[in-house]
Amino acid sequence: MTTMEPLVDILIEEPRWQDLGIERIADRAARATLDALGLGAEGFMISLLACSDARIAELNAGFRDKPQPTNVLSWPSEERGAVAAGGPPAALSPGAPEMPVELGDIAIACEICEREAAEQGKTLEDHVTHLIVHGILHLLGYDHVREGDARLMEAAEIGILAKLGVTDPYETNDATTA
Repeated sequence: MTTMEPLVDILIEEPRWQDLGIERIADRAARATLDALGLGAEGFMISLLACSDARIAELNAGFRDKPQPTNVLSWPSEERGAVAAGGPPAALSPGAPEMPVELGDIAIACEICEREAAEQGKTLEDHVTHLIVHGILHLLGYDHVREGDARLMEAAEIGILAKLGVTDPYETNDATTA
C-alpha cells in the first residue's frame, strides 16, 4: 500500500488554526465532500489558507471589492458551474496521484469563524467543517446565486455534514432567535 498524499495543502498564517487542528478538519471535510460526490479523494488537490480576519479582509477587498472580513473565500481553478439553474456542475475526473487535478484555493478566517460559532451555538470545529465543505463545493462548481443552484448546494452540504456527524447548519433554532 502506498502512502496517501495530502489532499489539502495548508498554509497556516494564524497560529490559532494550529491549535484547532485545521489540518485534520480540512482533510476530513475534503475527503467526505469528494466521496459524497462519487469522486474519491485520490487525484485531487486543494490549497487552503488558514488566516486572520485582517488577511481575509485584504483578499476580499482585492478580489471582490468588499474591504471587510468574511468567513470563507474560494477561487476555483476553472469554471465548473452548471449551465442550467439547479443542474449538476461540470463532470470532473481525477488526475494521476503524482499529478493531481488542482481544484483551487480556499481562505478561511479565524476570528470571524470563532464569533459565528459562538453566536450560532455551534462548536468551532463543526462550523469550520461546514465552511470548508462549502468552499470545496464552490471549487467543484456549486453555487448559491440562483435559487435552483442554492437548493442543490445546500442539500449537498447537509448530506455531507450529516455523514460527518455535523448537524444541519441551515436548521434554525427558535430559542436562539427569540
